[in-house]
Amino acid sequence: MSSAAPRTTGHPPVGPDRLWSVEEHLEDILATVRPLEPIELNLLDAQGCVLVEDVTVPVPLPPFDNSSMDGYAVRVADVAGASEEFPAVLEVVGDVAAGQADPSPVGPGQAARIMTGAPLPPGAETVVPVEWTDGGLGEGPVSGMRARAQAPEGAEGQVRVYRPAEARAHVRAKGSDVKAGDRALAAGTVLGPPQIALLAAIGRGTVRVHPRPRVVVLSTGSELVQPDEELGGGQIYDSNSFALTAAARDAGAIAYRVGAVADDAETLRDTIEDQLVRADLMVTTGGVSVGAYDVVKEALAHVGDEDEPGGGVEFRKLAMQPGKPQGFGSVGPDHIPLLALPGNPVSSYVSFELFVRPAIRALMGLADVHRPTTRATLAADKPLTSPKGRRQFLRGGYADGAVTPVGGAGSHLVAALAHADALIVVPEETESVEPGAEVEVILLG
Repeated sequence: MSSAAPRTTGHPPVGPDRLWSVEEHLEDILATVRPLEPIELNLLDAQGCVLVEDVTVPVPLPPFDNSSMDGYAVRVADVAGASEEFPAVLEVVGDVAAGQADPSPVGPGQAARIMTGAPLPPGAETVVPVEWTDGGLGEGPVSGMRARAQAPEGAEGQVRVYRPAEARAHVRAKGSDVKAGDRALAAGTVLGPPQIALLAAIGRGTVRVHPRPRVVVLSTGSELVQPDEELGGGQIYDSNSFALTAAARDAGAIAYRVGAVADDAETLRDTIEDQLVRADLMVTTGGVSVGAYDVVKEALAHVGDEDEPGGGVEFRKLAMQPGKPQGFGSVGPDHIPLLALPGNPVSSYVSFELFVRPAIRALMGLADVHRPTTRATLAADKPLTSPKGRRQFLRGGYADGAVTPVGGAGSHLVAALAHADALIVVPEETESVEPGAEVEVILLG
């Protein structure tokens, strides 16, 4: 299943020192990524997916007139003027249960005991709740629970009705929810629990959607150790692959985490080639800045079919902080898109939010791929500083129209990231933001 077209960037060739803007890099990614080919899925497998065609209602919902209450199906004239002093006394001719077909008709002076969801029997015009009756017990008005507990199953006899009922009271009319031929859901709808409920209610067991993309996440670095293992000298735990795998799932993808790969070009290339079979998108973290740069570049330049045009990964410098070094391209004969992110935890997460998450949402066929943004008042004790020519993304906590910086600007501050639910955006031309100023905020929650 191909998820990307051969890459052709609209930007002119540039040297290695050229700074790309955030918009240019994202534009290049979104111009390459294509929604996944539609497939037919069972309803629960389609949760979170996007419909690719309108769904028309084949049968009305509900498909027949039915009772919305436990009570008695009666004719309106037979209970007109009924009161506690002068109740209407009707002959109970039988029971109508939910799922029952062809119930017996109700004639003048008659009533049928009816359950919630049961079809309205022929001749009946309204439903009297059991609480308005004696429950067929020959006593005063009783609660529905008491009536159901005391009334003999299938018992016939008489029922006293103590209140009148209007025509069609407590009756769910055929087609009152949706009518046959109506459009139930439009193409482009994201299938959540209510939409899946509607599809099931109109008899659709499968639906045609863009599937959730399969995202493979792997981290690179010989210093990385898996959680629960003992740290050696110079080693750190691999948190990035866990964070990005969780973020990919949160974005709607089916995500697979690959253990950390050592800084070895051949090992990294072999790992990526092995993972291509289950990937619609690949994400790597680490090894894109000075140091391991050449190793990763060598590994990612030719993965899969080297003769396919448009393949390979291009490494760039972006005018942003954190996250200046980035890589993007496609790998393998199917041109699977690959995004290479920095290795610092905050850099990789910010890069995911800005670039990978929109790519995942585009693969899903969603019209809006971006996180919501808003304007907020900066609640800080001192001015925020930002390097000129760089768009800075600072972690923050957003509440009631104000945003408070969380932690510092360091790209290694994982603890601060864990307490942030927003990114404060400082534009490239701004070097200082005073407390109380209005700033742009990307909401992560």
